[in-house]
Amino acid sequence: MSLIATDQLRIIIGLGQTGLSCARYLASRNLPFILVDTRKVPPNLEQIQTEFPNAELHCGELNETLLCQATEILLSPGVAKDQPAIQAAVTAGVKLSGDIDLFCQAVSAPIVAISGSNAKSTVTTLVGQMALDAGIDTGIGGNLGTPVLDMLSAGEQQLYVLELSSFQLETVNDLRATVATVLNVSPDHLDRYNNSLQLYYQAKHRIFKGAGRVVINRDDPLTSPLVSTGVKVTSFGQARPDLNQFGLLEKQGITYLAKGNELLLPVNELKVRGQHNLVNALSALALGEAVNIPLDSMLETLKGFAGLKHRCQWVADKYDVAFFNDSKGTNVGATVAAINGLASTLSADSRIVLIAGGVGKGADFSDLNQPMQNSGRALVLIGEDGIQIDQAVNCLDGLYADSMQSAVKRAMSLAKPGDIVLLSPACASFDMFSGFPARGDAFIESVAEL
Repeated sequence: MSLIATDQLRIIIGLGQTGLSCARYLASRNLPFILVDTRKVPPNLEQIQTEFPNAELHCGELNETLLCQATEILLSPGVAKDQPAIQAAVTAGVKLSGDIDLFCQAVSAPIVAISGSNAKSTVTTLVGQMALDAGIDTGIGGNLGTPVLDMLSAGEQQLYVLELSSFQLETVNDLRATVATVLNVSPDHLDRYNNSLQLYYQAKHRIFKGAGRVVINRDDPLTSPLVSTGVKVTSFGQARPDLNQFGLLEKQGITYLAKGNELLLPVNELKVRGQHNLVNALSALALGEAVNIPLDSMLETLKGFAGLKHRCQWVADKYDVAFFNDSKGTNVGATVAAINGLASTLSADSRIVLIAGGVGKGADFSDLNQPMQNSGRALVLIGEDGIQIDQAVNCLDGLYADSMQSAVKRAMSLAKPGDIVLLSPACASFDMFSGFPARGDAFIESVAEL
């Protein structure tokens, strides 16, 4: 591929799954591109050279001169856009984009766009399943599972339900989702955002660009965007809902999912446990309604939904102690939600033994102190930043473990009948594991060995 021979020069930076999906998409349309990766030897180099033998490939330090000659840079979410060479290109007038923009330009079907610090994978999966159960040909992907552009290989579907991370949203220019939501906002990935919650929040809110309808969380003011007059806003939350909004109602001692004053489903008919899962169900109903999924069908899906692995997943009951795997709880907000959610299911004398720790990503762990004071029995710490959690949670003395097996044994010894042992680390996993799934699997295996 010649740099001079193209009127529109597209450069793909970052050759993981997203970057490769961009390359496949452009190649299928005979659009020229250059491939760039900041690693001297990308892990999938052989695959890249096999799939795109004629593509110009640059590996290693970014070449500012090359980038400034581009018409458009397609940036993978794993590559930070504040690198000097990328910023120089943007200053020179190069358009910074990503796979989500390419996808939105290619499809005309409705898009449900979902982001948030926590629960976005659960809600994305749930809304997608609601649509499939209703007989709607639905693509489910984005940050969860299949890269969006790879979903186009089978032709356009009737509906798309997309999980979008803040990293993906950084390069979104005009999403134009049929309905968009930020489920919640709590500090996460602050190492990427210069320890600024505002920058993280701003990245999340790019999901609302051009949205036809917005769904907000009444319990979290940071989820409410400034929207144009005429854009319909629907809310969900734990309190009694106003007309046409979603929330919880109690009648004769039974709690129901509700829309306005309409009782939809007793919460005791759900398989998932915890207050946070009730909120997830309400958000899914609000999103599904926005794309005309029949209400009765959505409620049937909710009855059968058992949650996602590693996301407050019930593992086993051992000696009258329940074990829950929330390895996906990689930030403080997720762990707070898990503690508070499961605490709502405890009897008066029961408490939570929390296993936490790992790579803290610059987080402030002080928000864990109050939930653990309210509901905690003990704190078992793992990983390189366990000591920071111990210092922040001053209501309990943390006990340290050097492996997951040791942590589970220690937690079991501290728990009393009726208690819950919860793995919800509030940290990334890469100091001890290949990722949160491996960490969760280690927890499940250790519980099985008890």
